[in-house]
Amino acid sequence: MKLKLLSYSILSGILFFLAWTSIGLGPILFVAFIPMLFVDDYIFENSDRLKSINIFYYTYLTFITWNLLATWWVYNSTAQGGVMAFVLNSFFYAVIFWVIHIIKRRLGRRVGYFALLIIWLAWEYIYIHGEISWVWLILGNGFAQNASIIQWYEYTGALGGSFWVLIINIILYNIIKHVLKYKTLYGQILNSIILLLIIILPVIYSLYIYNTYKEKENQINVGIIQPNIDPYGEKFGGMSNYQQLSLILNLADSIIDDNTDFIVGPETAVNDNIWENDIYTSRSIVRIDSFVKAHPKTQFVIGATTRYMYENGNPSVTSRKYNDNLRYDLYNTALQVSNDTIDIYHKSMLVIGVEMFPYPEYLSFLTDMAIELGGTSGSYGTQPERVSFANKNNKAKIAPVICYESIYGEFVTGYVKKGANVIFVITNDGWWGDSPGYKQHLSFSKLRAIETRRSIVRSANTGVSCFINQRGDILKPTKYWVKDAIKGTVNLNDEQTFYVKNGDFIGRIASFVALLLLLMLIVKSINPELYSKK
Repeated sequence: MKLKLLSYSILSGILFFLAWTSIGLGPILFVAFIPMLFVDDYIFENSDRLKSINIFYYTYLTFITWNLLATWWVYNSTAQGGVMAFVLNSFFYAVIFWVIHIIKRRLGRRVGYFALLIIWLAWEYIYIHGEISWVWLILGNGFAQNASIIQWYEYTGALGGSFWVLIINIILYNIIKHVLKYKTLYGQILNSIILLLIIILPVIYSLYIYNTYKEKENQINVGIIQPNIDPYGEKFGGMSNYQQLSLILNLADSIIDDNTDFIVGPETAVNDNIWENDIYTSRSIVRIDSFVKAHPKTQFVIGATTRYMYENGNPSVTSRKYNDNLRYDLYNTALQVSNDTIDIYHKSMLVIGVEMFPYPEYLSFLTDMAIELGGTSGSYGTQPERVSFANKNNKAKIAPVICYESIYGEFVTGYVKKGANVIFVITNDGWWGDSPGYKQHLSFSKLRAIETRRSIVRSANTGVSCFINQRGDILKPTKYWVKDAIKGTVNLNDEQTFYVKNGDFIGRIASFVALLLLLMLIVKSINPELYSKK
């Protein structure tokens, strides 16, 4: 029996992984929990001889299988970070399932299924909003390659997809269990009908939206640069900063015309110790400014590494020592260079262990352990509010979303609430090599387009640069590991979706109900007479 349970655990992990492949297998998530639920039920039904900790061991096998198969490519950029991501992420998920199993033991089978739905959603919500956060495998993200059937994310965000997956698995599992026990579907007809409706109705509604959605004609003309600079061999040593910017400007010059509103370059494309205190004297900024002055209709949006010196004291918790008297912050920055101004945004959703150490106000003594990247180490600085880049030449208000930030749905809505009517994603996906990583990252931008109904302009150092329309369709994608420059038009949209206005309301509701469930668990643990195993 032990081998069977192990096989079921691994099978669930494989089913979860298949949804993260690039061939559009998201709906396989509708059955991914089922082998694991058989394991859970077996341990539950034999609770007199099997301790609850057993479910932790089996589900850890499920989640480590899922993590390794779906995100093994993290190892390419950092072996230490990859191992930590696999081990810790699997640990967190297994602990959550263990808690769900304990609730099932203490409060009964039916409450246990309800807890699976509620506790899981609450955990995803908390994980999304915590500083210790690796939310690549949020269940709703598994439909990123199936944009046509999740158009309703404009109401619920990706957590709506998680809810969809969980409720279908729970109902389907109970139908399968009934059929296996009684050899008939009789008694489960109503549940079967409900299950079909839960699957089919959202798909039909989504396809209707997908096929009838019309963007308002409000165009801007954009050029996208993909310089394809090797982040390991060239970015921080093989090519000078001057050569790298020359490559970018030459690519921009190859596609610009009198109608170009924006040129967009990738994350950290400019990396020559720019001090924000005196940004207009930076050699790279002077060169970009000269390019813009030669094309006065055009704004240049590009990623940079910048620094800010705290000359008057009051440094942040992430600041670094400059000398005995001064401290400074280092930022992963998006810049908008126009004829008369430079707008600045600092990346604020940072990659844990690479760009930041969590809770620096409490763990600042550990920040030097952050993985060295590009000649720097320690935590990067952030800013508390999202901003949008406005410009005088047209009505565009740009959401400057930097790399990792694009996988956080509610975070991206912060830009839209600040007036952004189009999203620019600037990223460097070259760290992961030619792997599923850059493809998965690209697909998550499709979710943000649907959730916010904003067109997306995506500039990657390498990976895939492209345009994404407001339905989540990818247009004019570049090829991996190719220097390229593309141009096209996207439509602006000033209307706010229900999800933009309300964010992850599913997660907030689930968190409140989860708290009540945990309180019930505590009460019944104190008073065993209230215990029921039904």
